Amino acid sequence: MTSPLVFGAMFLALLVLLLSGMPLAFVLASLAMFFTVTLWGGQALLISLLQVVNSMTSDVLLAIPLYVLMASVLQRSGIIESLYEAMELWFHRLPGGLAAGTVAICTLMAAMTGIVGAAVAAMGILALPSMLRRGYDRRLALGSICAGGTLGILIPPSVITIVYAATAQISVGKMFAAGIVPGLILAGLYMGYAVLLSTLRPERAPRSEGPPPPMLDRLRALRSLILPTLIIVGVLGSIYGGIATPTEAAAVGVVGAMLSAGVQRQLTFANLRGAAFDTLRVTTMIMWITVGAQAFVSIFTGTGGGDFLLEFIQDLEVNRWLVLLAMIGVLVLLGLFLDEIGIILLCVPVFLPVIEAYDFDALWFGVLFLITAQMAYITPPFGYTLFYLKGVLPPEIGMETVYRAIIPFLLLQAAALALFMIFPEIVTWLPDKLAQSVRS
Repeated sequence: MTSPLVFGAMFLALLVLLLSGMPLAFVLASLAMFFTVTLWGGQALLISLLQVVNSMTSDVLLAIPLYVLMASVLQRSGIIESLYEAMELWFHRLPGGLAAGTVAICTLMAAMTGIVGAAVAAMGILALPSMLRRGYDRRLALGSICAGGTLGILIPPSVITIVYAATAQISVGKMFAAGIVPGLILAGLYMGYAVLLSTLRPERAPRSEGPPPPMLDRLRALRSLILPTLIIVGVLGSIYGGIATPTEAAAVGVVGAMLSAGVQRQLTFANLRGAAFDTLRVTTMIMWITVGAQAFVSIFTGTGGGDFLLEFIQDLEVNRWLVLLAMIGVLVLLGLFLDEIGIILLCVPVFLPVIEAYDFDALWFGVLFLITAQMAYITPPFGYTLFYLKGVLPPEIGMETVYRAIIPFLLLQAAALALFMIFPEIVTWLPDKLAQSVRS
């Protein structure tokens, strides 16, 4: 079979099996085995075995279960509840303060855990009832939780960032650094929108009545920031200070999470068991998808599919920015049907040669990819975050309300994506500065 025929056959089969509802890991693994045996014979399955061994011994991927364990322990430690209580005391007089404060907590949770579901579920349980009780518009409340929760994709330490860096074979530390400024800009856009909307239309977010809480109470509430700050500094500071690799820093984060749970008196056997099972479930899912995707992509590239795709795009003789926009469109479209781990493992090995051929920065493209993953997470009708939130909503709030709530925040994400495309130095500035400081 020629490369165009293999290319077409592989992706047609992939599309058909995905539409059938089969799990992604089994789809990729079965197709890889089928095409390997068909094209090269049964002995070529040794390639797939070597892919499995390579994945299981990867130092970079070892960081994933550690960061998942850290996130799961923190979720059970009671820190999030303490943060929310402090936020209510400090933000209650600000127009849209609870919505803006919810985004701020999601930003802190992103920097502590890097997992989307934890932030969305926690804020759906803690923040949403409080905002609705005080007369906040449902769409503002729901949108701020959904959008704020997706910051865990971009702000380090992000599991998805680790998978991208491992797949693209670039530094995890640089990818972490590249996500910080864009993540903070997105958080600022969400918070600014909540404050501006509440200022222009006060009925959407009524201010709290009565005297402000005593300053002493507000200062005491700041104690809840100590443990999260220490964890963030311990993880990211050890990486950028050159003390630890991202994998070693993940171990530091696990120790910090357990100490925090101990301080909160939540370091119990039941919580540790629950965190261990969560880690096993998430890590197993990621590793199975990784193994299947690597086998699938190795067959694709081994038959010349990557070269064929690159030559086809170059023969079109279109502007390189149109090619980039087309790839981003494909990523957003796939995000409606696949999880972001599968998209990374499928698309990044195929897209990176195109990115390099058109002289784009793989680090910068990685951040653009992560933002498209955020957009896919909140894009109706199948965005994962929408269903995370639906699981904790009161019965009277339907999915139609959630869909309408997310539209302004989706537009903000699209605007930020355009900003980072036009000004790539926003993304690359911090990694370059850190690299210069290390060299000096």
